[in-house]
Amino acid sequence: MLAVGVLLMALNTVANVIGRVFWESLYFSEELNRILIILITFAGISYAARHGRHIRMSAIYDTLPPKPRKALTILISLVTAVFMLGLAWYSLQFLLTTMGRGRVLPALQIPVWITLCWVPLGFLLTGLQYVLTAIKNVIEPDIYLSTNVLEGYDNDEREV
Repeated sequence: MLAVGVLLMALNTVANVIGRVFWESLYFSEELNRILIILITFAGISYAARHGRHIRMSAIYDTLPPKPRKALTILISLVTAVFMLGLAWYSLQFLLTTMGRGRVLPALQIPVWITLCWVPLGFLLTGLQYVLTAIKNVIEPDIYLSTNVLEGYDNDEREV
């Protein structure tokens, strides 16, 4: 889905450029790209959490011995889950407010709230991924970045 979204955005942009050069620009191009960016971003954060691919600032973390590192991983996962679930709640409230206002996109005439449905869903799924990661780290003896990725860097990271 993410790859298709990126390809559609590229195709839409190229078609719009060609249209501008030879005829007119596509009247819906910017709105379509906006929808695709929202989709890619908020579906992508959950995907990145699922595969342990978020950016890590780990200078202090890497110097710790395994037990404190595991405890810190659990703490980071739980704090991140709380923030993601909180953002899911607030974005849902924003979505409901936007829905009540009845705004539509000018060119496509699609209700704006439909384009924002991915925001709370992406935050919710990401929060759940971090909860599952914390649980996996409590249950298993190894340290996991996600439910199926052991911690490490490029050469020693492995998906299980």
